[in-house]
Amino acid sequence: MTQPGTTDPARRSRYGRTSWRAVMAGIAGLVMASGASAVCLGEAPLRGVNLSGAEFNSKQLPGEMFRHYTYPSPGDFEYFAEKGANLVRLPIRWERVQRELRSELDGGELAQIRKAVSRARDNGQCLLLDLHNYAAWHGNVLGEGRVTTGDLIDVWQRLARELDDPEHVALGLMNEPFRMDIADWAKTAQDTLYALREQGSEHLVVVSGGRWSGVHEWFKVRTGTTNADAFAGLEDPLDRTVLEVHQYLNEGYSGTRQDCLPPEHFDGMFEKLSRWADENDQQLLLGEFGSPPREECLASLERILHLSNDPSTWRGWAYWAAGAWWGDYFLTVHPDDGQDRPQMSVLEMFFRDWSCADVKNGQCPEPPEDLAVD
Repeated sequence: MTQPGTTDPARRSRYGRTSWRAVMAGIAGLVMASGASAVCLGEAPLRGVNLSGAEFNSKQLPGEMFRHYTYPSPGDFEYFAEKGANLVRLPIRWERVQRELRSELDGGELAQIRKAVSRARDNGQCLLLDLHNYAAWHGNVLGEGRVTTGDLIDVWQRLARELDDPEHVALGLMNEPFRMDIADWAKTAQDTLYALREQGSEHLVVVSGGRWSGVHEWFKVRTGTTNADAFAGLEDPLDRTVLEVHQYLNEGYSGTRQDCLPPEHFDGMFEKLSRWADENDQQLLLGEFGSPPREECLASLERILHLSNDPSTWRGWAYWAAGAWWGDYFLTVHPDDGQDRPQMSVLEMFFRDWSCADVKNGQCPEPPEDLAVD
């Protein structure tokens, strides 16, 4: 485990893009050859799915577990591990895990989260715990009176202490904090990160961009600033923090419609964001994206995966979504009566070979001879 103040493999190397790609390719080959799975602080990119359920029915709070919301089963973790996924993003609700602000964590929720951590560990996966609250608690906006930055710090410090397994647990501070101004969220996130490090947390921390965290609007002025300006200087004493972005394929980028924009539409926005991350020594994680099962949409899905496949800039990605409760939801990749969904044919190409940055016709090219692994 990397000690405070030293360089950490969960952050990008500053030796340059070409040499870092070579390092990642070699390590990925070793991992695949040995059959071992990467974990949260490992060298290999983190690529997986959102196993949703604990955030369902947000109008029923706290709600009744396994009636209004659920947690993933052991088979859910196993299926995606068999496909090659080494990351599970698990959405939870603040109001369920902490029934009163600054109070003890709910024992039933904590028990289910611990089971999820154990299942991820057993399958060689990193569990990214995602506080799926949009910057509010019971409708009270973070920073506007009743709910403060101190309250957010409190719940995360408690969770970090209870889930003190940085090799298998990562902390996602807040999903899509659109209820706050971007600058206010950036400060809140930085303060929460510092508080976690002061407590001694060594976890990988994932910080969502402001608003809906969209790649498409990272450089657009919203609520007085841009995500690019607000997060360029994000600092972590351990260099174990990545910025989370989301991107859906449809016109308007909401993820609620079944149309999809053509593959080339996404080139400029992803390339610009990647350059920004390099220039500002930040690393990125595509925490939500999804595709309808139609052939033309799968082409756009593949393009997005290409564009977020450089491990020197992109720590990884998590497809939205999977989980048995999704039923026939048009973005789901949860197996249908044991059968793979069409989207899995694309995802599995990238799950299977972490070093593959140039998939052609469903196949990865052979690595250069000087990177071959015995």
